[in-house]
Amino acid sequence: MTEFPLERYRNIGIIAHIDAGKTTTTERILFYTGKTYRLGNVDDGTTVTDWMPEERERGITIVSAAVTAEWKDHLINIIDTPGHIDFTAEVQRSLRVLDGGVVVFDSVQGVEPQSETVWRQADKYRVPRICFANKMDRVGASYERTIQSIKDRLGANPLQMQIPIGSESDFIGVINLLEQNAVIYNDDFGSNPEVQDIPEAYRAKAAELRETLVERIAELDDDLTVKFLEGEEISLDELKVALRKAVIANKAAPVFCGTSLRNKGVQLVLDAVIDYLPSPLDIPPVTATLVRDGSEVLRHSVNSEPLSALVFKIVTDPYMGRLAYLRVYSGTLKQNSTVQNSSKEKKERIGRLLRMYADRREDIEELEAGDIGAILGLKFSFTGDTLSDPTNPVLLETISFPEPVISIAIEPKTKADQDRMSESLVKLSEEDPTFRVRQDDVTGQTVISGMGELHLDVLVTRLLREFKVRANVGKPRVAYREAITKPVMNTSYRFTKQTGGHGQYGHVVFDLEPLESGQGIKFENLIRGGSIPKEYIPAIEKGVYEACESGPIAGFPMTDLKFTLTDGSFHEVDSSEMAFRMATIFGIREAVEKADPIILEPIMQVEITIPEEYTGDIIGQVNARVGNVLGMDERFGNAKAIHAEVPLSEMFGYATELRSATQGRGVFTMEFKHYARVSDAYMKKILGRING
Repeated sequence: MTEFPLERYRNIGIIAHIDAGKTTTTERILFYTGKTYRLGNVDDGTTVTDWMPEERERGITIVSAAVTAEWKDHLINIIDTPGHIDFTAEVQRSLRVLDGGVVVFDSVQGVEPQSETVWRQADKYRVPRICFANKMDRVGASYERTIQSIKDRLGANPLQMQIPIGSESDFIGVINLLEQNAVIYNDDFGSNPEVQDIPEAYRAKAAELRETLVERIAELDDDLTVKFLEGEEISLDELKVALRKAVIANKAAPVFCGTSLRNKGVQLVLDAVIDYLPSPLDIPPVTATLVRDGSEVLRHSVNSEPLSALVFKIVTDPYMGRLAYLRVYSGTLKQNSTVQNSSKEKKERIGRLLRMYADRREDIEELEAGDIGAILGLKFSFTGDTLSDPTNPVLLETISFPEPVISIAIEPKTKADQDRMSESLVKLSEEDPTFRVRQDDVTGQTVISGMGELHLDVLVTRLLREFKVRANVGKPRVAYREAITKPVMNTSYRFTKQTGGHGQYGHVVFDLEPLESGQGIKFENLIRGGSIPKEYIPAIEKGVYEACESGPIAGFPMTDLKFTLTDGSFHEVDSSEMAFRMATIFGIREAVEKADPIILEPIMQVEITIPEEYTGDIIGQVNARVGNVLGMDERFGNAKAIHAEVPLSEMFGYATELRSATQGRGVFTMEFKHYARVSDAYMKKILGRING
């Protein structure tokens, strides 16, 4: 492979709402960069990045795939991410390691709910992005309306970079406003676009829109503002440099248009990736924490600094074993070297280093600063772990993921399936940080939890097909939580046991307090001095998390609770880690009973898009499902979007009900919003179901 200097690297993600055309766009990029010799099609199941059988069957992306391509003497690492909200963790971990993003919009629908979610996530990680209004060949497509919806719904600063030539099925090309030329696509594959002068019919409009565009770019740069106000000519290079700076600073988002499926406009997006999105050198250095003293240091994208890299994804390859995808932030990573996993405080040996090409790969000798690649054979490293120089270990900010909201029970059919299932579930939970596995204490069943019905459905399908586990699968259940509503202060619990030989003795004094929603479990140690020796504190902390695994009302995990250790005592001979752990567990169970515990349920943010005539019926449906309608928007084509909050427990089977009520024309999306207290009547219903 050609070696490229770092300023010619681009680490980009293709991100969007489900069905906006991300995977098709990625396929076209691979075709035009010479990585594939035929055009992959999502509907035919012939795509490169959607390579899992489940993805090809369902026509959706489930896992983000990393692909490397070359374009105009630049190396582009592309990550094609899922659009479905159930796989939001895939998008989140990809954004964490990317330098730039191409956000794809369906130009009939404009900004859709998941587009908003990924846009907010990209804002959070300060990822510069350009936009692509896809599907310009469809009936009802509008480039201008898409740009307006980016401005209105995302609060962004979109810049119109092109004018479409023709509309809907007559869409044949685009006019580039900055370059002042027209690009016409005559052949089916779009491989040889023809660059022409702007057609006569479009000249006046192009001149007017270019003037507006130049003015808006000039506003983003002080030097150009002066030039513009003084009426001086601004060169194309100056405009591109100013626009690139504005994009990298997240002050503007250039919008391009085309149709990936019909092979029009994708090369111009690739040019824009090179012109406007940052190389690893353009982004600010990453902040890391030194392991030895907790101080902060900056790590720059240069090979001469000590190694720092972040593992952002684990994949179990059926032929090769565990693959760890990682982004190198500084230094170089060489084959057969030893690195420190700073998150686990373990040494890791680097086996094979790979440059990934979806599900194909090639060996490389080393990964340099700013690059993305994969390692085969890491033993201890998982998503969010930092790999660093053993002599200079640092920790990078890890990736936090949302809690799962839905569970199902799964039972193996035979003893052999039991062993295979345990092994497979470990592999799946290593790959997916939003997938959890636990044993139900009461029934002894294995319970798996995820982000939604589709997420669990995909995981179960993989378990049965890929890992060949035969199992019975239960119905989906809501992942309820328990919490406390009032503080219980100064609780004292003494755990003593006298047996032959050593006894057991642990004594803790603590406060329990409720926290704001979404805060999880917090542990604080206020003991100064020696009432409990330091070595027992980790055991007490472990006891806190163990006690919170099951609440007092119905055995659901507890959340939003703070445990503060204030005092205690120990015995020279009889005290042990186990004694303090047990004292903590029993103490919390006792205290929680007095803290007015409640059950919490996940509330989903739902958006339902329907033809206008069904509005009344659908609002009735939402109210019948104990939902709360928050508002409505107008949508293209005489449609309405209803925004509501509905308990997850009420959303099972809603897709069928909505389809039958709207003659198959209604669609809805939902994502987890927050946990909220269930009513007393509903709490009785839940307890009745559990005890019944």
